[in-house]
Order: sequence, then structure tokens, then C-alpha cells
Amino acid sequence: MTRLLTNHICTMTELREPHKVLERSGGKPVAVMKNSRCVAYLVPAEATLAEEPRYATRDEVLAAMEATREQAQPVLDYLKDK
Repeated sequence: MTRLLTNHICTMTELREPHKVLERSGGKPVAVMKNSRCVAYLVPAEATLAEEPRYATRDEVLAAMEATREQAQPVLDYLKDK
């Protein structure tokens, strides 16, 4: 069973009237189901624009790279010869 990333679901048939699906979801993403499998997510515009996008600072990027260095090092070593 696949884990859904939202609590709101709809069927392909219900998408004949997408405005009703979006109204019912209250501005939250909706998992679109077909034959009991999730085939897509419908994300309303208000869900993506809830807050102003924030860009990572240089220090945050460097910290993230350092945090994953141990995991990425074997790949980096392999690619060094290529």
C-alpha cells in the first residue's frame, strides 16, 4: 500500500467537476485515485502560495552538503576517475 501525502482524495470520475473537488478540499492538495491507486496530486494555487518562498542562504547550503558528505563520498570517489 502506498502512503498518501494528503488526507483529501478524489476519484477520476469526481474530476469531471474539479471545482467541487477543490472546494471540498479547503485549499489543500488532493490525491487523485484510479482503481484504488494514487495516480496524481491536484494542488490548488492557494496551497502553493500560502507563504512567500524562502531561499536557502549560502551557510545553509554548505551545512546541508556537509551533513550528507559521508553518504555521498563513495559516489564522489567513483566519479573522480570518470
